[in-house]
Amino acid sequence: MAIRTAPAVGRRDPGIDKTPYGMLASGERTDLFTLRNGNGIEVKITNYGGIVVSLTAPDRHGDLADVVLGFDSLDGFIGNRPYFGAVIGRYANRIAGGRFILGNHNYTLSTNDGGNHLHGGLRGFDKELWSTRTVRRKADVTLVLRYLSVDGEESYPGNLEVEVAYTLTRDNALKIEYRASTDQPTPVNLTNHTYFNLGSGPDILDHELKLYADRFTPVDAGLIPTGELRPVGGTPFDFRTQGRIGARIADDDEQLKRAGGYDHNFILAGQAGRLGVAAEVYERKSGRALRVLTTEPGLQFYSGNFLDGSIVGKNRKAYGRRSGFCLEAQHFPDSPNQPHFPSTILMPGAKYRQTTIYQFATL
Repeated sequence: MAIRTAPAVGRRDPGIDKTPYGMLASGERTDLFTLRNGNGIEVKITNYGGIVVSLTAPDRHGDLADVVLGFDSLDGFIGNRPYFGAVIGRYANRIAGGRFILGNHNYTLSTNDGGNHLHGGLRGFDKELWSTRTVRRKADVTLVLRYLSVDGEESYPGNLEVEVAYTLTRDNALKIEYRASTDQPTPVNLTNHTYFNLGSGPDILDHELKLYADRFTPVDAGLIPTGELRPVGGTPFDFRTQGRIGARIADDDEQLKRAGGYDHNFILAGQAGRLGVAAEVYERKSGRALRVLTTEPGLQFYSGNFLDGSIVGKNRKAYGRRSGFCLEAQHFPDSPNQPHFPSTILMPGAKYRQTTIYQFATL
């Protein structure tokens, strides 16, 4: 996909503004941070859950629009909502049965997705209030979030110190850098759960997607990986050549039926630990393009199958089925129970490091 930098929409000085955002039931006050670059692009992030509240990107004519799903106020993000824009942890995605063995100890986690543990449990990182500091280096601006997940939180072992840095760059990218350290061995798998819609349509089925993945991890009826590393060739999961998200989403395929569409981990073709291109998305009417780069070995592509119109978001818009897509850079689901998957166990003295970049441009 040949992309070019999106046109500037009015030069401004880059910077970060902080404003009050609302109060939690605990009485704690939240803040909203607006990051802007010199091209007029803005990203709004709250320290509640590290949520990306809004992100404006220009179309081919330079007209800005918000391209992420969410709510008009803090109240919408509180409670039972589908992780719009949030930092996910300690463990992104699913752990089968909410159980794993580490060393000689059996750990039992909360089960908040049928019989499985999903996205950190009943109170994951998406529901916590993070401390903040801001950094400006030349034309880039950064919001740094920090959180201490204490030993036993959601039944995970060890005190885990987490830092997530959001940087809005001069070349219209949102760069997310994750860091963590622990005092006991513990599973760690962090990601961001932003839903994107690069156009103005009610769904994302006409968005064109390319995934740099030769294999994916099939799932069972509970959306837990079976352990197989299946080639994408000859299946509806082959996005190695750019194609419409909706082209094969209704195919008579067992995997698509189990998830109601795409909700699968793709095994990236690059070398884990090195920053490489994971995915590219193009929306033809607007000309907007999104390129995702990551150091992670996997990318969860979710086509918004469980959105059903019951959630009313920004501008009183009901989010119907497949009104947004997620590209969540991650280690594989259920890795603590699947020894042949890349390990997610962080040891004392080691550092968890991950970088994911969402680069916006136009065609």
